[in-house]
Amino acid sequence: MPATLHIARPDADEHIEYYTRYTTLVPGDDALAALSTQIHDTLRMLRPLDEVKGRHRYATGKWSVKEVIGHLADVERVFAYRALRFGRGDSTPLPGFDENAYVDPGNFDVRPLQEVLDEFAAVRAASVALFGGFEAAALLSRGTASDHPVSVRAIAWIIAGHELHHHRLLVERYGISA
Repeated sequence: MPATLHIARPDADEHIEYYTRYTTLVPGDDALAALSTQIHDTLRMLRPLDEVKGRHRYATGKWSVKEVIGHLADVERVFAYRALRFGRGDSTPLPGFDENAYVDPGNFDVRPLQEVLDEFAAVRAASVALFGGFEAAALLSRGTASDHPVSVRAIAWIIAGHELHHHRLLVERYGISA
């Protein structure tokens, strides 16, 4: 990652209003720095859990802790793919996806918790490498995903905020100590 690369906050027109719920959670003024460091807090919080706590659901019909982690990895992959396409100049509109439909086939609850955490860490490392390799102009590139325009740098902020959103839910609803 270039030492001088800085992914500034996106302008309001670089993503739909819905994603503001994520981007505003990210502190500071650099999404790449947030992506590089915040995962350590999440992993530090979750690595001590045992398998029973990894399968914990705070209510019937809600995802388990392991499913939340798998969801984070899956969503980050999808969003990073969008950033890759748009950052490389491919303006082909990309479809949306149903993140709920990805959870059951992920079989996260039958996999060891540490394996699911390692997968998420690997996905994040790949995302940091991807965003760190973009030139400034590529970060401003835009494309259409889920029928809405979005910039590459907005995607970085959305990914970072999405993790923070779920980190907070893991603390508040699942009772995991931060």
